[in-house]
Amino acid sequence: MAHEEILEELDRRREKAAGMGGPQKLEKRKARGQLNAWERMEALVDEGSFIETGLLGASSVIKADEEHTPRDGKILGFAKIDGRDIGLCVNDFTVKGASTSATNSKKMGHVRTVATQKGFPFVHVGESTGARLPDAMGSRGMGNLLGNDTTQFRRMRDTPWAAAALDTAFGSSAWLCCCSDFAVMKKGSIMSVSSPRLVSMAIGEKVDLEELGGWRLHADQTGLIDRFVDTDEEAMAELRRFLSYMPANNGVLPPEYDPVEDAAQEQDDILEILPERQAKVYDMRKIIEIIVDKGSFFEFKPRFGKAGTVGLARLNGKSVGIVANNPQFGGGALSQEACRKIIDFQVICDSFNIPIVRFMDTPGFVVGTEAERKGAPGWIMNFMNSSCLVTVPSITVIVRKAYGRAYVAMGGGRHNDEMIAWPTAEVSFMDPNFATSIVHGVDIGEEGFEDALADIQKDSAVWDMATIFSLQNIVKPQETRDYLIRMLEVYRSRKNGGVGEHLMRTWPTSY
Repeated sequence: MAHEEILEELDRRREKAAGMGGPQKLEKRKARGQLNAWERMEALVDEGSFIETGLLGASSVIKADEEHTPRDGKILGFAKIDGRDIGLCVNDFTVKGASTSATNSKKMGHVRTVATQKGFPFVHVGESTGARLPDAMGSRGMGNLLGNDTTQFRRMRDTPWAAAALDTAFGSSAWLCCCSDFAVMKKGSIMSVSSPRLVSMAIGEKVDLEELGGWRLHADQTGLIDRFVDTDEEAMAELRRFLSYMPANNGVLPPEYDPVEDAAQEQDDILEILPERQAKVYDMRKIIEIIVDKGSFFEFKPRFGKAGTVGLARLNGKSVGIVANNPQFGGGALSQEACRKIIDFQVICDSFNIPIVRFMDTPGFVVGTEAERKGAPGWIMNFMNSSCLVTVPSITVIVRKAYGRAYVAMGGGRHNDEMIAWPTAEVSFMDPNFATSIVHGVDIGEEGFEDALADIQKDSAVWDMATIFSLQNIVKPQETRDYLIRMLEVYRSRKNGGVGEHLMRTWPTSY
């Protein structure tokens, strides 16, 4: 065959692969307002940066399927986001529902392995039906399908992973969200282990889509998804934004950006938000948004474990992780869900060299029979353990209440590089109201309670802690931003330059 004919044959095969599931399927998606796989890729990465691997891959188990499985349902390759390399998989639902097969598993394994070995992030844009049954059935099928991937699903892989769950996200699309450091879900999508049809057959009853894996389930109950959006384009923007805070791998620091001109906001506004009465609630997120660079706070899991607030932000253009109590919800008392959320976030920060700033205002942990049923003691110990294992620079700010074991878990004592407090801070073994009842034997409303309470509270003020140097400084709320910026510079200057020891790199990404 002449060179010209060979090259024409290559062009024909490339064109067929680029056609995905065909014009009819692509038009149907367009009519529904869905981006196709190629359009999602273009919305995610820097223009012109994508280079594909496995373009000519196709189904290999059933020969007749070879002609009808362009790219074998998954677009894989390498690209850049903000000028930095990533490995990328975008599922193409128009080809056999982007089901996982022997061939596309090899493609996936290759790209993930390259990303891990070369030290850059991996991004998975998921919409899939699960395993392709002809490929998976029998011992030969299982040997082929599950024997290709050597990449570990844990942070020991040393590079950040991010994933999206879009529309129908079963099987691998769910797995990758749960294995990633960050996951975004489009509202109206369903993310679950298996399709409703299979689940219905397994349990013998009809399954409601929303109850099986709707976005509200994951936002409020499972905590498996970090952010929720309305459109494909917004999902791609969220993936880009997450990666902008992250280093390429755990051996380097996150990228730094020139802060916007008005990054430093009016710090006196904090005093308008912070109540003068200790018992009055407020939204800690409003204070965080004033202290960090304007518009930089990127909150994770906002509807899950709401008494705890976590998210990425920037201080003077540098990435920081924010861990805070939020008194607006349950007075800031930490539930099992809040503990879980904070643990997971601290592990991410420590694994990827992101300094942690904690804002403490909590009366302690949620107690009661329901908390015990959820394993509260175990989660509290896990929380404390993760705080003890943090090796990146960390600073704790005591805003108001700091009671009991929650004080330790939130970075109190020497579980940080530095602890500072606002003059409004109050530190004690337990809530002064409870302590008054136990120590003096009088309850709220009874004669003598107020005098007894005042006796207990006089020892809770933060001045004594500063006197014995159990905290490093007391600062005004409006001085906090500048203090944090300067002290994080100090703690980044240690021998390792701010790169952590990654003691929690084997901690699971979902639990």
